[in-house]
Amino acid sequence: MAEFTLELNEDQRQVRDWLHGFAADVMRPAAAEWDEREETPWPIIQEAAKLGIYSLDFYAQQFFDPTGLGIPMTMEELFWGDAGIALSIVGTGLAAVGVLANGTEEQIGTWVPQMYGDANDVKVAAFCSSEPDAGSDVASMRTRAVYDEAKDEWVLNGTKTWATNGGIADVHVVVAVVDPELGSKGHASFIVPPGTPGLSQGQKFQKHGIRASHTAEVVLEDVRVPGSCLLGGKDKLDERLARAREKAKSGERVKNAAMATFEASRPAVGAMAVGTARAAYEVALDYARTRVQFGRPIIENQGVAFQLADMATRIDAARLLVWRASWMATAGKPFTHAEGSMSKLYASEVAKTVTAQAIQILGGNGYTREYPVERMHRDAAIYTIFEGTSEIQRMVISRALAK
Repeated sequence: MAEFTLELNEDQRQVRDWLHGFAADVMRPAAAEWDEREETPWPIIQEAAKLGIYSLDFYAQQFFDPTGLGIPMTMEELFWGDAGIALSIVGTGLAAVGVLANGTEEQIGTWVPQMYGDANDVKVAAFCSSEPDAGSDVASMRTRAVYDEAKDEWVLNGTKTWATNGGIADVHVVVAVVDPELGSKGHASFIVPPGTPGLSQGQKFQKHGIRASHTAEVVLEDVRVPGSCLLGGKDKLDERLARAREKAKSGERVKNAAMATFEASRPAVGAMAVGTARAAYEVALDYARTRVQFGRPIIENQGVAFQLADMATRIDAARLLVWRASWMATAGKPFTHAEGSMSKLYASEVAKTVTAQAIQILGGNGYTREYPVERMHRDAAIYTIFEGTSEIQRMVISRALAK
C-alpha cells in the first residue's frame, strides 16, 4: 500500500504535463466547434488513440496507480481542456470499470480491450444503467434479464436512457433485473457484444452542456447474449442472490452491480469537476489581470479579488477531497463516512459555483460564446446530476454519518 502524499512523483508529473499539452493543443482549439456540432469528435478520439491516451494500456496504468492519483490527475487535465470532448475520450472508462468491478479475469481480458479497439480502428463502449423511470432510484429498474437454461443464454428486454455512447458503442454493459422481488439487490450486469440483434439506439439527446459527448437511449428487444456474458458468472450470481434473500428481512445492505461501478467512479467525476472549475478560474484570473477599468486592472478591485480568492480556495479543497477518496479506494480503505460521495458532491458544487463566478468576473463578455466560460458553465451543470445527483450524495453521506 502506497503512502499518501500530496506530491506527484516524476512519472506522474510527466504524464500530467503530457496530458496538459494534448488538452491545450488539440482539445481546446476544437472545443467550440464540437460543442456547436453536438457530435462525437471521432478525429480527436483517433488522435488520442494514436498518442496512446485513448487506450487500454494507458487507462489500466492510471487505474492501477498504487497512489490512487493516476485517474483523478488524468481526469482533471482532460476536463481542463474541454468537458464534452473529454467525456467522449473517457466515457468508455465507465463501462470498463463496470467490467473490472464485476467481471471475471477471463471477461476482463476478453471484453475490455474490445472497448477501445486500436489506434487504426477506435471503438467506444457504453455503460447502461439509468432508465426513463429509474435514474437515481435504481430499485425501480424495469429492464429484465431472463435465463434460458436450455440454450445457456440471457434474454434482455427494456429501455436504458442517458447512456454515454449509447447505441454507437461496440460493447454495451447493461444492468438488468434478474430477481424483481429483491429490488436493487436483484440486479446483474451483462455484456452485449458488437452486432447483437435486438439492441438499437433510441432517442439521441440534445443537451445543455457536454454536447460533444453522445448521449442516447438504448433499446433492448429480445436481446440474447451467451451465459458467458453475465459479469461474474452464473455461480457467483446465484450465491449473491441466495445471500440477498437470506438478508432481505434483516435489512442488511448487499451491493448491486451498478452501485459498485458508481462508488468506484465518484472520485473520478469529482476530478472532472475540478478540471472544469480550474479552467474557468484561470480564464477569469487572466481576464482580471489584463482587463483595465477606471485606470487599473479589475483584479485590484476587492470585489473581484475576493471572488478569485474564494474560487482558488474551493478548487484546492475539492481536489484534496478527490485525492483523499482516490487514495482510500486504492488502499482498500472503506468509505466509512462516504468519502467518495463527499468528494463528488463538493467538487461538483464547486464547479457550478466557480464557473458562474467566472462569468460574473468577465461581465458581458462572459455571457458570450466568444469566451469559453459560457460553455464551461453549461458543462459544469452535469456534475451535480450524473452518476448520482447532489441530493443522492447527501443522502449517502447522511446515512453514513447516522451509522
